[in-house]
Amino acid sequence: MWTRVFLRIWAALILVFLFTPIVLIFVYAFNTSNIQSWPIPGFTLDWFERTWEDAEVRRALSLSLQAGLTATALALVLGSCAAFAVHRMTWFGREVVSLLFVLPLALPGIVTGISLNAFFAFGGIPLSTWTIVVGHTTFCMVVVYNNVVARLRRTQGSLIEAAMDLGANGFRVFRDITLPLISTSIVAGAMLAFALSFDEVIVTTFTAGAQNTLPLWIFGAIRLGQRLPEVNVVVSFVILVTIIPVLIAARLTGGGATRVPAAGV
Repeated sequence: MWTRVFLRIWAALILVFLFTPIVLIFVYAFNTSNIQSWPIPGFTLDWFERTWEDAEVRRALSLSLQAGLTATALALVLGSCAAFAVHRMTWFGREVVSLLFVLPLALPGIVTGISLNAFFAFGGIPLSTWTIVVGHTTFCMVVVYNNVVARLRRTQGSLIEAAMDLGANGFRVFRDITLPLISTSIVAGAMLAFALSFDEVIVTTFTAGAQNTLPLWIFGAIRLGQRLPEVNVVVSFVILVTIIPVLIAARLTGGGATRVPAAGV
């Protein structure tokens, strides 16, 4: 009994330690003063209006949305196709390929960023929005792949066999049987992929060139230290945009989408 009580208290303390700084960011976003001190002197919405009127912030937001949505779309196609290839077919080296798909998510972001930057430099490819998209797709694809392949492995093959025995062709089996069964995993994978892409800073640093996404804008503004109120507003927005898709994905999959299966499982 005492062990259970102690573990609950310990878990509560850890959650307070983790989430108190996040809560403070939201509180400071409404601070009337541009100095971060506690207690805050009052609450205001002025910083939200000033942040939205900042053209640099709007450009960074636009670029983050473009890169995130495009990378998510590409990751859906590539990750889903890879999941079907690994699950439905038996061929030499299948487990190695499965490991390679998971590897970009397991590697530190700085390793992926430096590798991509070296590849683009070697190929003479100028850094642009598309290089950001390529960088983000490398790890977003892993999330989609993990979700789809896990769902395919829990799908009863007898349903597909029965549909084919009744005369359904491959396309109709996919449309009427497979797609409805894996639809929640695809949506969950897309949500998680977009959340990862939207707040990714390390890979973006090496693939963005002179362009700023929201995470890069935050990093630059904090380094200068002159626009902390706007930083608090932008960080609050990024946290919300990141958390909401994760919660939706967890809801769709019962929490399973937030876990990364081991390679080859």
